[in-house]
Amino acid sequence: MNGTPETTATGRPAHPTTPDEPPVRQDPAVRDEPAVREEPAGREEPAVRGGPTAQDEPSVRDRPAQQDGFAVRDEPVVGPEGGGGGVVDPHRILKSLLGAWALAACSPEETLAVEEHLTDCGSCAEEAVRLRDAVGLLQTERGLDLDPQLRSRVLATCLSRRPPRVPVPAWAQPYDTETARLDALLSDIDPGEWHAPVQLRWFEEERQVRRKATVASVIGHLMTVDGLVAAALGLDDPLDAAGDGDPTSRTETYWLSARQPPTLTVRGPWREQSHTLLRTVSFAGGGAAELDVSYGAFTLPLEDALLERAFECWVHADDIARAVDYPYEPPTGAHLHKLIDLAARLLPGTLAARRRAGLAAPAQSLVTAGSPGRTLHLEVEGPGGGDWWIPLDSPAAVGSADRKVAHIALDGVEFCQLAAGHVSPQEAAAGQLGDRAAVRDVLFAAASLSRL
Repeated sequence: MNGTPETTATGRPAHPTTPDEPPVRQDPAVRDEPAVREEPAGREEPAVRGGPTAQDEPSVRDRPAQQDGFAVRDEPVVGPEGGGGGVVDPHRILKSLLGAWALAACSPEETLAVEEHLTDCGSCAEEAVRLRDAVGLLQTERGLDLDPQLRSRVLATCLSRRPPRVPVPAWAQPYDTETARLDALLSDIDPGEWHAPVQLRWFEEERQVRRKATVASVIGHLMTVDGLVAAALGLDDPLDAAGDGDPTSRTETYWLSARQPPTLTVRGPWREQSHTLLRTVSFAGGGAAELDVSYGAFTLPLEDALLERAFECWVHADDIARAVDYPYEPPTGAHLHKLIDLAARLLPGTLAARRRAGLAAPAQSLVTAGSPGRTLHLEVEGPGGGDWWIPLDSPAAVGSADRKVAHIALDGVEFCQLAAGHVSPQEAAAGQLGDRAAVRDVLFAAASLSRL
């Protein structure tokens, strides 16, 4: 047609176009044509004679990005505004925003961009879920106070999977547990609470006795009486008075000999002493259970002595917990049963001692040692409970259901509180049947097991 430029067979103009025509785009597939580099502003590249001018060269934005000589056709390319910067991957930009997105710290535009990206990118979606879970852990509303029984549960789980090479004897485990629970309580109280007033209570003859102490002085008392067990095992006595075996007099000596009132520094020596006792009995073997431990007026085999120390440790830990307003649970059912059993086995001897002191009714029918005599049925309910048959007229007699003349039923923790002198015989909520005098004598004998 007239007026149209002459073209070749390929459809391109046969002659150079006029300035009014748009610039000719270079075919990206042509590899042997040199790439156009951007030069700093102010420097003018001389034109190549016979070649196209700068106006004829395609712009940088119109040409595909190249990596290692290959054109990148599928990935979107985002360049910084104003040109002159490197190529930026939008995936990397949005992935870098995931942390801020999880914390809800993105702008609305960024949030929209990230959430649209998550619908298409599986790896970023998985990372977003992990980050949101981590933020949830940082914003927990649970209390920071540890469960006092946490250590016992962790140890029980660990020991059930891998028993220790030198296990603690079963009869020493209540002492191990109660000292550990008390130590956990002490580690959780404030330094100032070591001087908090603690109300100590026990029973003497026919009345309850009270005395004020501090948390630190109670720990010193426990350490001093534990020294009786240490002395029996040939270990160091913290009081250096192994000849004086009465727990009350030892405690009074310790309190009076201290130049200053005990402080939180007593915790270290007490805990080290308990660890040493447990290590010693663990290596001593089975025969150590029968070793005598002197308490002055009476002796106990080592097995019972450590049960008695576990009992007192729990009682005074409860005293401390009440003083500092700290939750504290009774021992486990299995350990509580051992402590109740010890108190029940001590009742006949204590009842006989009260009878000699004129504090209990006279024996009604004496029998030879090992023979069944008049019996009181002690029924303890709840965790650690059971049935015990208490001979009434002679500690050497044998309790028998056939000779039962009285029955007492009460809760296990309440019975322990009675044996600790924290509950008076009159206050014990016991179910009572049969011989009233026998019931009264046994309740008062249980309270008489307590001391400072």
